[in-house]
This record gives sequence, C-alpha cells and structure tokens, in this order.
Amino acid sequence: MDITLLIFLIVYVAMGFGKLPGFKVDRTGAAVIGALAMMAVGSITPQAAWHSIDYRTICLLFGLMVVSAAFVESGFYAWTAQRVASLRISPPALLAALVVVGGVLSALLSNAVVVVAMTPLLVALTLARGLNPVPFLLAFCFAANTGAAGTLIGSPKNMIVAQALDLSFMGLLRATFVPALVSLPLVWGIVAFMYRRRWTLDAALPAASGAAAGGIIPPLDLWETIKASLVTLAVIIAFVASDWPRELVALSAAGLLLINRQIASSDMLKHVDGNLLLLIMGLFMVNAAFAATGLPEVLLGDLRGAGIHLDSPIALFLVIALLCTLVGTNPSVMMLLPFLRPTAETTNSMGAALVMGSSFASNLFIFGSLAGIIVAEQAAACGVKISFGEFARAGLPVTLACMIMAGAWILLVGA
Repeated sequence: MDITLLIFLIVYVAMGFGKLPGFKVDRTGAAVIGALAMMAVGSITPQAAWHSIDYRTICLLFGLMVVSAAFVESGFYAWTAQRVASLRISPPALLAALVVVGGVLSALLSNAVVVVAMTPLLVALTLARGLNPVPFLLAFCFAANTGAAGTLIGSPKNMIVAQALDLSFMGLLRATFVPALVSLPLVWGIVAFMYRRRWTLDAALPAASGAAAGGIIPPLDLWETIKASLVTLAVIIAFVASDWPRELVALSAAGLLLINRQIASSDMLKHVDGNLLLLIMGLFMVNAAFAATGLPEVLLGDLRGAGIHLDSPIALFLVIALLCTLVGTNPSVMMLLPFLRPTAETTNSMGAALVMGSSFASNLFIFGSLAGIIVAEQAAACGVKISFGEFARAGLPVTLACMIMAGAWILLVGA
C-alpha cells in the first residue's frame, strides 16, 4: 500500500503544479507514467487497469470534441469574435458582450475549445482597437468556466460527472442553469469595476499589437456552420428526449460531421484534445489502484467522524472547490467520484454540487482550469502577459462572489 500511496501522491502533486517538479513531465505525462507505475509495481493488474477506464466517458468526450471542432473549421468562432469585438460600443459594454458570448457558447459547446479558438482573435481585435486585452480575456475566461456549469456538455468534467452519476441532461440543467446564468453579471460587474481605469493599452503593449493582429481570420463557411448547428441541436434533443446511450449519440454526431466534402477529417481531428483524453484514462487507472488499497474508505470514515459528509451537497460543494484550487478541476472531480454513493434522491444534487463547485472555484488561479491555462499561454504567444498575480487578483473576488451565490442556491433550493 505504501508504494501505491506514494505513486498516487506524486501524480496529484504533478496535477497541482502542472508538471512533475524537477522533470519535463506535464499533467498528462504524470498521469500516464503513474498508471504504468501502478501496473509495474503490482498495485493493479493490466486487465483491471484496462477495465477501470470508463469507455463511455472517453467516447462521449471524443464525440463532442469533434462536434465542437466543426465550429472551429467552419470559421464560426472566428466570425463571432470578430463581430463582437468590432462592435462600436464602450469598453464596459464590449466586456458585457464577450461575457455573454463566452458563457453561452461554453454552455452549448466545450468551454476549452471555445477558449482555444477565440483567445488569439480577441487579443488581436482588442489590440487593434487600442484596448487593453487583459480584462476582456479574463472576463471571457471566467464566463467560459462559470457558464459551462449550466449544461451537461459545457465542459469535460461535466461529462465525466454525468456519466459517473448517470445524470440526465435536464436534471443537471434544472439544478445548475440559474446559478450559471447569474454568474455572468457577477463576472462582468467585478471585472468592469476592477479595470474601470485601465481600459486602454499600457505603454508596453503596442509593440505586440502588430504581431497579434497579423493573423488571418478565416472566412465564415455558412453551410458548414449550419450543418454543425443542426447536428449539435440533434445531439441535445437526443440527450433530453431519448434514452439512447449518450456516448453513442456523440459518436454518431462525430461520424456525420467527419464525412465531409469540404473539410478534411484530419483538419477536424487535430482539434481533438488527445492529451486530455490520455490524462483522463491515466487518472482512471491511478484512482482505481488507489481505491483498491481501502485507504479511501478509511479517509471517508474519518471525514464523517469530523462531521463532514460527502453525501451532503453543500459539504461536497466546498470539498470539491478546495480540491480544485489545489490540483485543478478534472483531476479533482475524478479523485472524488469513485468514493461517492449517491441515491436516486441525491444524484442530481450531488452532481450539481460537483459541477458548480469545480466550475466556480476554477477561476481562482490560472492552473485551476484548462481554460485559464489556455488563455494565459495563448495570450503570451501573442505578446500579452497575464501574470499569476493579475489573474488571481481578479479571480479571487469573482470566485468568492460566485461561490457564495451558488452555495446559497444549494442551501435554499437544494440544487
């Protein structure tokens, strides 16, 4: 058990730091190495490791990544970013428009893909207008994280939770839609207040504008956008109105979109986040090996003895929020899920607590979410630096406001 626990801790230390300290091993590499190490030392057999991977979750994620990729290749995200950023409105109004766009698109599509597709364009377009891109990027990132809490398909962790707890699309929507919606004006108000005197460019940024704005914005392919929209609508209807397995619905949608005379399948598949899929597969194996030691049951018993019951939505909401600030959203959710014991009466409330806690707490630090990491890295590639401190200064009040609001929702309504 000692070596299993050591491997488990090393893997989650890497999740927290974003890499294995002292090595060039990122989160995905740490998860894969951890899974291999668990098999090598006999903590889990190769067969048990293979069976620990929830193929339904992997298939659902893959299928919906392809669906979202169709909007990238059709030029929809680029067109949306250009149209919104070119609106002749005041900076606070532009910020509000981007918050709405980020929140809505992330609820309907994967928030990580939305952020990947739109961040470089938002940098270029705000710099071209002589605006400081940082508040717009931060608000867009925060809205993408909180808006994604509204639906089952809003983010990878939502899909993981839904598959593990067998949550229905409408069940999660009823429990989380209102807090996700209310979070958007909170994000806008806090960021607008904090940057009310810093809307224009700093002296250090004009040199970056040329490089950032030099990219070519692809044209909108209206037919491909309509086709992707119809397929997405069909997926949502199937999730809501049928009992078809969600992973088969998502894979069928992906197959339909990959059969295309205009866009090469290789161009679509390059937007699939293979690193994320490998990360999740590795964590399935690592967590299964750790669960086999029996230690999680001991720890849960100790928590219950201290008055912390994870079957309580508010307790689960706070615990997942704390974990997310330490190791990130996807690893935190996957760490807790195997040890939850929901009943028919508590499934929706526990799922909502996991989704809202992980979504709203993920805005505290850059590494708290995949969206935060993407925004910081892509902005830096365009010559715009968002430091850890600047992200946290805006992320702290946004996180506190959204967490208090969501906590009140859970207590008053029962999620």
